[in-house]
Amino acid sequence: MSSTDTLTTRLHVADNVVVARTDILPGTEIPGENLRAVEHIPAGHKIATAPVAAGEPLRKYDQIIGFAPATIAPGDHVHTHNVEMKDFARDYAAGTETRDTAYVAEAERASFMGYKRANGRVGTRNYIGVLSTVNCSATVARYVSERYRWAALDAYPNVDGVVAITHGTGCSLDGGSEGMALLRRTLAGYARHPNFGGIIFVGLGCEVAQIGQFVAHEGLEMGPLLHAMTIQDTGGTMATIAAACERIDAMLPEVDKARRSEQPASELILGLECGGSDAYSGISANPSLGAAVDLLVRHGGTGVLGETPEIYGAEHLLTRRAVNDEVAGDLVDLIQWWEEYVAQHDGAMNNNPSPGNKAGGLTTILEKSLGAAAKGGTTNLTAVYRYAEPVTAKGFVFMDTPGYDPVSVTGMVAGGANMVCFTTGRGSVFGCKPVPSIKLATNTVMYERMADDMDINCGPVADGAASIAEMGAHIFQTVLDIASGAPSKSETLGFGDDEFVPWQIGAVM
Repeated sequence: MSSTDTLTTRLHVADNVVVARTDILPGTEIPGENLRAVEHIPAGHKIATAPVAAGEPLRKYDQIIGFAPATIAPGDHVHTHNVEMKDFARDYAAGTETRDTAYVAEAERASFMGYKRANGRVGTRNYIGVLSTVNCSATVARYVSERYRWAALDAYPNVDGVVAITHGTGCSLDGGSEGMALLRRTLAGYARHPNFGGIIFVGLGCEVAQIGQFVAHEGLEMGPLLHAMTIQDTGGTMATIAAACERIDAMLPEVDKARRSEQPASELILGLECGGSDAYSGISANPSLGAAVDLLVRHGGTGVLGETPEIYGAEHLLTRRAVNDEVAGDLVDLIQWWEEYVAQHDGAMNNNPSPGNKAGGLTTILEKSLGAAAKGGTTNLTAVYRYAEPVTAKGFVFMDTPGYDPVSVTGMVAGGANMVCFTTGRGSVFGCKPVPSIKLATNTVMYERMADDMDINCGPVADGAASIAEMGAHIFQTVLDIASGAPSKSETLGFGDDEFVPWQIGAVM
C-alpha cells in the first residue's frame, strides 16, 4: 500500500515516516500529513510524521528500519543522525505466506531466441572463454583475448568474442579450504556456462589451484571445445599465447556454427542485483524488477536473489514464502553464519550501507534490505543455494553471496544465470561477460544524467506516472529482447572484462 503526492511518498498507512520526492525547505507544509518540515529534507530522505519516543521503532514499508535514540518530532529529518540499530525478534513464520502460482499455459508462454547447447542448456550469448586458474596466468589470458579484438572475428559473425576471465587468487591458500572449494566451484560454473561455446583454462603450473586436480574434482571433460594448459609446461609466456591462440583458431569454426533458435522463457535464469542504491530503489526499480520476476516465474523461468547481508532484517519476509521448513531453515542459517562471520572480523551487519546509499536517503541495513528484497517479487521461495552452486530449481530462489556487486554476480553467473538485471539509484556502471547485464535506474534525474549506461528508467513509478505492474511488464519484455541478442548498454560500452571476482574466504598465506 502506498500513496504519492507532489512532495512525499507514503509507503504504508502504518508508517511513521514518509519519503521526500524533492528537496523540501524548512517550514514547507506536507500535504496529507498535517505537518510542516522542521528542517531541510533532501530528496529521497525521510520526514517523521508522528512523534517517536526514544527507543521506539521507526517504520517504513510497515517494517522496522531502526530505532530512535532520542525523541523525534513530526516534521523532523529522519536519517543517520537520529536512527540507530538494535536487535529485535523477527517472526520467521516459515511457509505461512506461500501461494499457488498462476503459471501460464506452456503453449502460451513467452519465448526468446537463444543458443541450445548439446547438453540441453540454453545460452543468451556465444563466447569463447580464456579462464585463468590463478592470478599468475591472468596477463597471458588477457593477451590471448586481445588477439581477437576488433576485426579478428569478422569471419565468425556468430561468435560474440573471446573474453579473458581473470582474478586475483588461486594460490597462497589451503588446497582443502572452503576458499579453494569456492574458487573451484566458481571456475567450473563458468566453464560449464551455456554462454560459452568453448573454453581454455590457463594456469601457471606451480599454484595451489592445480588444473589437473581441479578438472578431476569438478568432473570436467577435456575435448575439442575445452582445453587446459600451463605456462610453465608450455614454455613460457609467448609460447603459451601462441598455443592458446592455435587452439582458439581451431575452435572458432565450430563455435561459429551455433545459431539462435526459439526457446521458452523457462530456460532463462535471471540474476537479481542492486548497487549504488538509494531511497527510490525500494519504491521503483526493485519492486518493478520483482514484478518482472513474478512474470518470469509464471512463464516457467527462474529468478535468483542474492546478497545475503542485504536481506538482513528482511529475511523474515522471505522465510514466510518458503515452500517448506528446510528451505526457510537454510535461509535463517545463512543469516546466522553472516552474523558470526562479520563479528569475527570486528564488523557489524549495519556497516553495509555505503556513503552513496546514505546520501541517497538510506540509513540502516534494515531499510536497505527491505528495499533490496523487493527484487524477488512475491512468488514462493523454492530453494536456497550456496555460493556458485548450480541452480537447478525453477521459480524464485536464493543464493548466498556477499553484497559486493561483482562478487555477488560472479556467484550467480557461476550458478547458471544467463541474464542479469541490475538496479541502481546512484548510477552504478557494471557488466559481467559472458552474461548481459540490464541496468535499471530508480529515478528519472539519474537516468537522464547517465542515459548512456542505463537500459530502463523506472523513475516514472516513483513519479506516479507508471504502475509497478506496467514497469514489470516492460522489464520482462526487455529481458526477452536482450536475451535474444539485442545489446545491453553495458555491452555496447564494453563492460564485463574486469567484473569476475570470486568470493575469497579464509587466510591468505
